[in-house]
Amino acid sequence: MHLPSTIKGNKKIILFDGVCNLCSAFLNFVYNRDIKKIYMFAWIQSEKGKEILAWLSLPIEEYETILYIENGKPFYKSTAFLKIVKSLRFPWPVLWLWVVIPKFIRNWFYDLIASNRYRLFGKKDKCVVPTGDLKERFL
Repeated sequence: MHLPSTIKGNKKIILFDGVCNLCSAFLNFVYNRDIKKIYMFAWIQSEKGKEILAWLSLPIEEYETILYIENGKPFYKSTAFLKIVKSLRFPWPVLWLWVVIPKFIRNWFYDLIASNRYRLFGKKDKCVVPTGDLKERFL
C-alpha cells in the first residue's frame, strides 16, 4: 500500500489520542520542547489521523498507543516515545538510553499506563482545537 498524501510531505508525525488528558499533556510537552519544529501532529480521531491508522491497518476506534511516523516508518508504544524525546532539547534526549531495556519490558510498563490513562488522568468530551502556532503544526 502506498503512503497517504498526509505522510508524503511530512517527515515526522505524531498521532495522539485527542480526548486523553495525558496524551494532550504530552503533545504540549513535545510542542514546547521541539525547538527545531520538526514534528507535525494529528489526533487519532481526526480525518487525517484515521487515514493514517487505516493505512497501517490499525483499529480506528479505541486505539491505545502513541503513534510516531518517521519518514514513512511507524513506531509504537515505548519506542515511539523514546524516538520522540530523543529529538527534543536537553535533557530529554537522555531518556533514549532506556532503549537498552528490552522492548517487551518497556512496552509492558507503557501498556500499563496506556490502558489506565483515562482513569488516572481523565478524559475530555472532545478533542481540543489547536490555536496559534500549534494549529499550523497539525495535519
